[in-house]
Amino acid sequence: MLQTAKESTSETHGKFIWCELMTSDTEAAGRFYSAVLGWSVKPMPMEGMTYHLFEIGEGDKCPGIGGMMTLPAELAGHVPPNWSGYVAVDDVDRTARDFEAGGGMIHRQPEDIPGVGRFAVVADPHGAVINIMTPLPVDDMPTAPEGAPGTVGWYELYANDLQEAFDFYAGTFGWTRDHDHDMGPMGVYRIFAEHGKAIGGMMARPESVPVPCWVYYFNVDGLDAAIARVTAAGGNIVHGPMEVPGGSWIAHCTDPQGAFFSLVSMRR
Repeated sequence: MLQTAKESTSETHGKFIWCELMTSDTEAAGRFYSAVLGWSVKPMPMEGMTYHLFEIGEGDKCPGIGGMMTLPAELAGHVPPNWSGYVAVDDVDRTARDFEAGGGMIHRQPEDIPGVGRFAVVADPHGAVINIMTPLPVDDMPTAPEGAPGTVGWYELYANDLQEAFDFYAGTFGWTRDHDHDMGPMGVYRIFAEHGKAIGGMMARPESVPVPCWVYYFNVDGLDAAIARVTAAGGNIVHGPMEVPGGSWIAHCTDPQGAFFSLVSMRR
């Protein structure tokens, strides 16, 4: 049985809490995102690997927005460099089972990350991959102001079937429909909310997108200037700049290693 909003026991269940880049070259990717988004990169040695934190600002206690790791050898050649998100859940093991029971898949069984929390890698019934985590309590964790440059500003799902995907995530994470936007021949764009706050959108997958997937938008202060930084640092602009309903400007990009990401700004 899928977990529903009524069964959720915390105000964080269903909240995006982290973004992570798996890449073929962490050193080059770190330089790229530092140049484009102003992040600082902090190595964090772990057993058998080095994890890199993406932070805003300099110093010992800066807001962290995400992390980076080398694409695992078993995935190299099968999965391209990519961004993925983490959603907080009350019980990772139960939610992983919910994904599977609802027609999805568990790609990595729940396991503990010492000092961080318990996580799993799952996919929805259409195959879009996402991470779920029950994080351990962290004291005095700095956070960046909402909408600050470098933070994640929007989460977007390309699904094989919009209504099926929305119903699945509504049942699993407790997300709700905020409103729909008619895109004409492209169909409906559904804005979804987490605990009453609009955080992202879902739409039927365009033919140009090969597989169902999640896309992550990073806030920038001025889209044209950010686009110039992307190309100067060796990245590519796939689509944009484009104005979207509400007055924001967006662009879809790839970094030099091929990972897809997006930019969003309130001004061109």
